[in-house]
Amino acid sequence: MNRETLNKIIRNRKTIYPAKFSNKEIPNNVINEILENAIHAPTHRMTQPWFFKVYKGKSKDILCEIIQNIDKEIYSVIKINKFIEKVKSSDTIISVCMTKDENNRVPEWEEIAAVSMAVQNMWLSCYVHNIGSYWSTPALKDEYAKHSGLNNNQKSLGFFFMGSYEHTETSKVRERLESKVKWV
Repeated sequence: MNRETLNKIIRNRKTIYPAKFSNKEIPNNVINEILENAIHAPTHRMTQPWFFKVYKGKSKDILCEIIQNIDKEIYSVIKINKFIEKVKSSDTIISVCMTKDENNRVPEWEEIAAVSMAVQNMWLSCYVHNIGSYWSTPALKDEYAKHSGLNNNQKSLGFFFMGSYEHTETSKVRERLESKVKWV
């Protein structure tokens, strides 16, 4: 790969919300390739803290049921219903989870950073496959963790929604490099 291609992928990657997804199915082998790229993210001390639960097809109903069982006194019915609508509008939803290092060899923030890099690998991989994607970190992710069988050493870091989408190059508003970098 040349640097122009890499720069194009990085600079054109963007959030695409489920309302813009098409109904075209994402093949399972493409999802596996995206997840394979995810697990090649850097990780301090090779803790590889990430793990993923894939909801696709009928299993999306399982995710909706888990979310429906969340305490309505803690989370509003409106937010729960909006989340369920996003699930129904998506081809695939990946629950992004983390297992904390049992030996506490690295700080938790480093484990979260490693998972974030795995998600970025997913995002970039989605772009090259014309898949729209969106990482959502709703407050209800913690209740999801309780209801989906995660143990005390594991946590939910949100949901990665995916659907087919024909990407186009659009300029993004970014502050100038000089405003973010100081050479010392």
